[in-house]
Amino acid sequence: MPNAPRAKPNLRPDHNGPQRAQFESNKKKIYMTQKVCGICGKPVDFRLKFPHPLSPCIDHIIPVAKGGHPSDLNNLQLAHMTCNRDKSDKLVAQKVEFSGGIELVSNRLLPLTFDWKTI
Repeated sequence: MPNAPRAKPNLRPDHNGPQRAQFESNKKKIYMTQKVCGICGKPVDFRLKFPHPLSPCIDHIIPVAKGGHPSDLNNLQLAHMTCNRDKSDKLVAQKVEFSGGIELVSNRLLPLTFDWKTI
């Protein structure tokens, strides 16, 4: 009987490794302070739990796969699980100018492929 193939180890530092504790700490801070999905801009219902598509999760604004920091609070935002999956590892940057001269980079223009609230 041949050996079964081994699962590929998860090498992301925010999943396993030195950044994990900081990621978890920042995740708690985000869950306490943010209430709106950083991708679609709609409220996040914290009563919904995984695997519900609208359950809360943490999105890396600049994906780790594209060089984003895995646990920096400035690179993390609240998101719906389905929005985060749709965004995947894409970089979406739209610059919005405010009257105060502050430039905001947003990724809220990503299309939602399915309206899960109609289920």
